[in-house]
Amino acid sequence: MKHLITGSLLCLALTSFAVSAATEPTEKDAIAMAERGAAFIKAHGKEEMIKKLIAKDPDFVQGSLYVDMRDIKTGIVLAHPINPAIVGKDLTDVPDANGKKYRREIIELAQKQGKGWVDYLYKNPVSGKIEPKTTYILRVNDVVLEAGLYKK
Repeated sequence: MKHLITGSLLCLALTSFAVSAATEPTEKDAIAMAERGAAFIKAHGKEEMIKKLIAKDPDFVQGSLYVDMRDIKTGIVLAHPINPAIVGKDLTDVPDANGKKYRREIIELAQKQGKGWVDYLYKNPVSGKIEPKTTYILRVNDVVLEAGLYKK
């Protein structure tokens, strides 16, 4: 009986961990996803990465965490797996709900430091609401990969 209870408690603990880990991406997850994207671009090129993002490849799209890509010089969105309507557009100076030109900040940070975090408001594809978001940006040659998570 003791083994049954111990086993049951272990299964419950593992299930709870798996559920919470699956529903709440972390900063580590965002960094890892962007770095996977960078490695993919270096191995296969940006055109192949664009195809992966358009196809919503599970390596780069996991619930509310996903990678999108923009040109570092023009700010034009090259690929966005959740909102394809913005692909091909320069939204650099379009502000978020608080008036912050976060896309300009993303480009400037990528140009100067190559990577880092930018905070802003954005529509969460899971909740459908405008929520605070933090995005890890990573420069790869002439593009910027962005992988963000929503703050709770």
